[in-house]
Amino acid sequence: MKQALTRIKNIAGLVKRKKAQVGKTPAQVVHTENKWKLLRYTPRPEGLEYKTPILLIPSLINRHYVLDLMPGKSFVEFLVAQGHDVFIIDWGTPGDEDRYLTFDTITDTYIGRAVRKAASYSPDDKVHVLGYCLGGTLATIFAAHKPEHVASLLPLAAPVSFSVKQNLLSAWTNTKSFDLDAIVEATGNVPWQLLQSSFHLLRPTMNLAKATHFIDQAWDNQFLDGFFAIETWSNDNVSFPGACYKRYIQELYREDRLMDGTFTLHGKPVHLSNITCPVLAITFIHDHIVPLANAEPLMDAISSEDKEIWKMSGGHVGAVVSRKASKKLWPKISAWFAERDAEVDAEVDQDDQDIVHKEAS
Repeated sequence: MKQALTRIKNIAGLVKRKKAQVGKTPAQVVHTENKWKLLRYTPRPEGLEYKTPILLIPSLINRHYVLDLMPGKSFVEFLVAQGHDVFIIDWGTPGDEDRYLTFDTITDTYIGRAVRKAASYSPDDKVHVLGYCLGGTLATIFAAHKPEHVASLLPLAAPVSFSVKQNLLSAWTNTKSFDLDAIVEATGNVPWQLLQSSFHLLRPTMNLAKATHFIDQAWDNQFLDGFFAIETWSNDNVSFPGACYKRYIQELYREDRLMDGTFTLHGKPVHLSNITCPVLAITFIHDHIVPLANAEPLMDAISSEDKEIWKMSGGHVGAVVSRKASKKLWPKISAWFAERDAEVDAEVDQDDQDIVHKEAS
């Protein structure tokens, strides 16, 4: 009875409920270019525990703060509290002129600069790279193209194989009615509304299920805080630069060039076998956007001796930002990075790290 009354009270008070406080972990902008910027989260007061920074690369079409969702429910906040030096790319919002922004520029030039900048804070000039969803695809391609500064690679719910038999999105983009040239010519930057609708089509009943779950759990204020934070993020998407989108769909989704070794960056072949650093791929059993079959082939394509894949329960977003994730997934990821921290001859304090950064810059 008490839960029922609280549920009614909370639903009735939704109009007056404060907006979700997203992306609140303190950070400084350490690099900016065009619309994107690189953030460095403020290290904990007692200093860093680990020497190798972590660079987080979110999906190109989603806001970065999904990994910094809200105080107490933030993957970034957790990593910082463990003593990691954490950076993230905020892709910003593309303007009309960015319709000509290429896949090469984003993956090679922009991510390359973010990697080098974050690595400059490390004593061995390397950085752990974690890419989420499409960000994981971009991170994997970059690591195969320019592995010099990549200490380790963690593709999180990231597709690398795009066979039409394995993915509904691949099936859709390979239909005759999907006129790629017409879409890009008409829109410039492919609207986020179109992209979001395509994901909703994968699970047509998702919004109904979400509403039912919301009503059932409306008595729980902690649940409501998390629910509205995720809803804020899921309705704050980014349009896809046209030229980049066109190549992404044509050469990856339609032709699966990354897996057959014919994909290139700035004219140079990208071979996944060039990846020799430690690699951890994380997939989720109920992920309808990136099924296991889209992520698992990476393991056979790379040359790393230190490699593993975790197949975990959950979906594409919930499994990454849920309460369960904060207790199980996040500590495991932190420990995996910690075990692969830089090995140097002497301890490096914060002043030394600043000197290393200034010299590298």
